[in-house]
Amino acid sequence: MKKILNFLLVGILILGLVAVSGCTDSAQGSDTSDETVEEVPTYIVGTEPYFPPFEYADENNSNEIIGFDVDLINAIAEDQGFEIEWKDLEFDALIPALQSGQIDIIVSGMTITEEREESVDFSDPYINAGLALAVAADNEEIQGVDDLEGKVAVVQQGSTGAAKADEFKEEGLIDEVIYLAHVSDIVLSIQNGRADFMINDLPVTKSYISQNPGVIKIVDDQLQSESYGFAVKSGNTELLEKLNAGLENVKADGTYDEIMEKYF
Repeated sequence: MKKILNFLLVGILILGLVAVSGCTDSAQGSDTSDETVEEVPTYIVGTEPYFPPFEYADENNSNEIIGFDVDLINAIAEDQGFEIEWKDLEFDALIPALQSGQIDIIVSGMTITEEREESVDFSDPYINAGLALAVAADNEEIQGVDDLEGKVAVVQQGSTGAAKADEFKEEGLIDEVIYLAHVSDIVLSIQNGRADFMINDLPVTKSYISQNPGVIKIVDDQLQSESYGFAVKSGNTELLEKLNAGLENVKADGTYDEIMEKYF
């Protein structure tokens, strides 16, 4: 009987050791697999979503931002293997938010200018744009820049259109500049007679006219040539290289052309 009990005890001990060994191997195997999983980075993207067709709220879902810029940065993110989280800001708050670390990238139809390049680093240009002078559709008095003397301009605050209007005012060409946050408010100021003309990005102005015919018209589309770029915090070369590489890749594989055709 004692021999039988001894054999049973030995058997139980061996089974216990095997079980512990198996658990250890399993745990080690699990640790090894965890080490091979790479964490996908997430970047916070700041935008002012009232700038169609580049970024604007989906009419079927006001919480979703859509547009040319949105599709393009999503394609770049997929190509470069990172995720995006969107943050809605006023346009003139975007650069301060980038500098303070609230956001990682500005994707908001932002024109590359020397002044802005002192505060941020821009990606390669992703679209050529310019400034357009527009008036009410029934305005026959203003045919171009030569007819602006004594007039009132309305522009988006912090934009290159605002800078151009400020330039006109400093030259004594116009009397006043009104600064507003959104394109829809700018057009409303033209409609109610508060302002005589607006200076805004050409693609955006054209898009508004196509969606709202008979409200405003362009009288000069050659005020200034300019390009848009994505912006990152000064010195963030790693992220900038990802954006430029992704932009180059989506242009090469035809994705960029597909997005252009969709919105323009």
